Amino acid sequence: MSNNWKYDRAKDAIDARIKEVESVTVVDYKRDTSLKSIPTNKAYRMDAVHLYVDILNLKGMLESTQSEGETCHKRTLRFLNLHYRAVHRILAASDAIRVDFHNQRLHAVIAKPYGEDAEDDRVNRAVAIAQLISDVLLETGDDDENIPAAEVRIGIDSGRALVVNNGRNGNREPLFLGRPANMAAKIASNGSDTGIYLSNEARKAIGLEELDDEDVPLTPLTEAEIADCQEAANLGLSKDSVVSDWRADNKKNPIGAFVFSRATPPLRDLDISVLTPGNSRRMDTVSVYADVDNFTAYVDAHIDDEPEDVVRCLHVIRSELDRVLSSDFLGRRIRFIGDCIHGHVMEGTAHQTYDEDTVSTSTLCAGGLRSSFDLALERLGANDVDTDDLGLAIGFEFGPTAFTRLGMQGERVRCSTGRAVLNSEAEQKRCNGEQTAIGKVAFDAGPESVRTLFGTTRRKSGLTYDVVLEALTAEGDKVAKAAHAAAYAVKSPAIAKAAEEPFRPHSEGR
Repeated sequence: MSNNWKYDRAKDAIDARIKEVESVTVVDYKRDTSLKSIPTNKAYRMDAVHLYVDILNLKGMLESTQSEGETCHKRTLRFLNLHYRAVHRILAASDAIRVDFHNQRLHAVIAKPYGEDAEDDRVNRAVAIAQLISDVLLETGDDDENIPAAEVRIGIDSGRALVVNNGRNGNREPLFLGRPANMAAKIASNGSDTGIYLSNEARKAIGLEELDDEDVPLTPLTEAEIADCQEAANLGLSKDSVVSDWRADNKKNPIGAFVFSRATPPLRDLDISVLTPGNSRRMDTVSVYADVDNFTAYVDAHIDDEPEDVVRCLHVIRSELDRVLSSDFLGRRIRFIGDCIHGHVMEGTAHQTYDEDTVSTSTLCAGGLRSSFDLALERLGANDVDTDDLGLAIGFEFGPTAFTRLGMQGERVRCSTGRAVLNSEAEQKRCNGEQTAIGKVAFDAGPESVRTLFGTTRRKSGLTYDVVLEALTAEGDKVAKAAHAAAYAVKSPAIAKAAEEPFRPHSEGR
C-alpha cells in the first residue's frame, strides 16, 4: 500500500487512535517524577522554565562549500556532535531536562527548584545555564578539523505546560506543549544576534523591566543582569571545568570519522537505531515539515479546563501524520518536534535517487498529510473533542541529506541534516494553516506537472490529496497516474492486488 492515500484506510486508523485515548488522565507534576515513559493517555501539568539554544552559524557550515558534497556534511555533523556533547554535559551536571536536540536547535527545561514560589530561582538558574552553554561553546570548536565555535542565540520563557509522551516504538522522550516552550523557541529563532533573551514572563519573575513588544525582543540581557542571575543561581559549575572534562571525554571516546553509504528503498525501512558516525547514510531525498498551526493557542485555551482534549488531539493527529508518511508513502519520520513532524521521502534504488519521481511522490504525500489532518479534525469533532481553528502548514525541499546519530554511546540522538532540511522548515514557516510550499530546488528538480500545480510563488492553499492527484494526473505525471490507477482498481481483485504493490517507475537495473 504505497504512494496513495485512501479515505477508508485513513478513517479506520484515525478511529483506532481515538479509541486509544478515550480515557485520559492529566495530573499536576510532582517532584522527581520520571518523564521517560509517560503513557499515551496521560499528561502532566508542569510549571517550569524553558530554554532554547539556536546555533546561528549552522547554515554557514552547510554552505561552506559551493556544492553540497560529503565534505560540508562531515564538517557539519562533527560541528553538531562536538557541541552536543558539551551541552549534554552541562545539562546533566546542572540537573536540567534535555528535551530535544535537532540540528541547530536545542530545547531544555529547568523544573527545579519546584513550587510556584520558586519561579525566580528557576529563571536565574536558566540564565546561568544559558551563559555557561554560550561560554563553553566558544571553546569547543576544532581548529585541526576546521570546525568553528558555535554562535548561539538563547531564548527563555517561564510558565505552565503540558508534558506528554513524544515518540513511538522505543524512541520515547517527554514533549512539552504550551506557551513557554513555544515562546522560548520563537525568541531564540527570531533574530541573528547572539545573546540571552527573556520573555516578559521570565523578566517579571526576576524583577526586570518588561518589554514593550514581546514579539520582537531585541534587547538581550546585559552582562550585569547575567552576573546577578549567576550569583543567585550558584550553579557550582565553571566553564574551565566543563571544557576540561569535555576534552578528556573526547580523547577517551573519540567521535571518529563520518562514513556514508546509501540507504536501500523504501526509506521507511531505514533503521536509525544502528546509525553511528562510522555507519551513516547519505543520499538525495525530500525533507518534509508539517506543523500544526495555532496549536500553542489551542493548548493555552484548554490547559486548565479541558487538557484531556489536548492530549487526544495531539495523539490522533501526530499518529496519523506519521502513518501517512511512513505507510502510505514509504517515507521515514525523523522526529516529532512539538506539534510538528519532520521526515523524508525518496524514490529510487540503492544506487540512485529518481529526482522527478521523488518530488512527485512528496507532492502526493503532502496532499495525503493534509487530507488526513482534515479527516482527523472531523473524526475528533464527531467524538466531542474540541479542535478550535487548528490548521496544517506544510513545506518540503529536495537535496543531499545525511542521516546519523550524534552524542555518546547510550545517549545518542537521531539527526538528519542538509540544506534541504533547513530550507524545508523555512518553506513550512512561510505557510499558514491551509498552505503547502515547495522549495526552489524541488520545484526545479521535479516534473513540469508539479511546477504547474504550485505556480511561480511555489505556495498554494487547499492542496488535499484528491486535488493534487487530479492536477498531476491531468498533466501526465507518471507517479500520479499510477496512484490514480490504484484508486480505481477495486473492480478487479487481481488489479487491486497489483495496484497495492510498491510503485517502481524505473527498472531496477537502470
